[in-house]
Amino acid sequence: MYSVETASLTKEFGGVRAIDGISLRVEEGEVFGFLGPNGAGKSTTMMILTTLLKPTSGRALVAGHDVAASPGDVRRSIGYVQQESTADEFLTGRENLALQARMNRMPSGLAASRIDEMLDLIELADKQHEPVLGYSGGMRKRLDIAGGLLHMPRVLFLDEPTVGLDIQTRRRIWEYIGRLHDELGMSVFVSTHYMEEADRLCDEVGIIDYGKIQAIDSPGRLKGALGREAVALELDGDGAAREKLAAALGAADGVEGVSAPPGGGPGVTVFAHDSATAIPRIFGLAERMGVRVSSISISRPTLEDVFVSYTGRELRDAPAREDRGGRWRRRSAAAEAGKTGGPRKRGLLA
Repeated sequence: MYSVETASLTKEFGGVRAIDGISLRVEEGEVFGFLGPNGAGKSTTMMILTTLLKPTSGRALVAGHDVAASPGDVRRSIGYVQQESTADEFLTGRENLALQARMNRMPSGLAASRIDEMLDLIELADKQHEPVLGYSGGMRKRLDIAGGLLHMPRVLFLDEPTVGLDIQTRRRIWEYIGRLHDELGMSVFVSTHYMEEADRLCDEVGIIDYGKIQAIDSPGRLKGALGREAVALELDGDGAAREKLAAALGAADGVEGVSAPPGGGPGVTVFAHDSATAIPRIFGLAERMGVRVSSISISRPTLEDVFVSYTGRELRDAPAREDRGGRWRRRSAAAEAGKTGGPRKRGLLA
């Protein structure tokens, strides 16, 4: 049985389709990352899966229960940590967890032992009797996560768990999430637009944009499908010439794809399986087309590169709108399948 399963899940608001036929499967015990910019449909999907919204059409099962037909069973099987902290600032950390235990109808003896266990696990035992008003943002988020885990849910939903936190605190929170997952073995469904987080923690990721699933696979396979290396170029010369060069590079042998800004901007990234072979071709094409390469660097493709390859725009805090702000050129699906097989779609339903 899958921990989360959806089939053609759709949600409309006043004729606007926020999510459009989402189909996915999340294995039990898996950490699944739901990636996309603000407005892509992540939170709407999360609210349906946690029974806070009803779908317009399609079906969703969580822990084997239908979210529309058996919402009570779903709620008893999940933990849900929202973007904003829900802790009562005037209660202590322990009092907040005790309140969560009562809301989940936990027996008092079990609740007390679980609260002790969770406070130790999130390293807040020494602050448990202090009002949450004096907690830092990271401490509050750890307390929220503890509240979501208190009743030992089968599936833990985390909606943008580190949004608004500084990078050091974000990394610490992810260390806690990873440790909790390893120790408790539960399924985790997390939405985020921070690529580093997803790459670090998730077994599989699903990329969503404009309400549609673009790809589902492991971070490693998604990155590998772009090519083994990303060759970043800074180009001098006329914008139209740079744009023509980017188009020519996309058709060159050994090149899997090219990420280029609109209007022939100076920064272009070429994805290739062998940069040693691709770079001479890049310079040869540039010279013939009258474009000077002012700098070049080689790195591994990132998940953000993967996102751009499917959506054609930058990921971080990007608004949901039709102006995509960038372009992506890659080979046809048939040509790519013949060379690399393309990013796998494991987890997508037929």
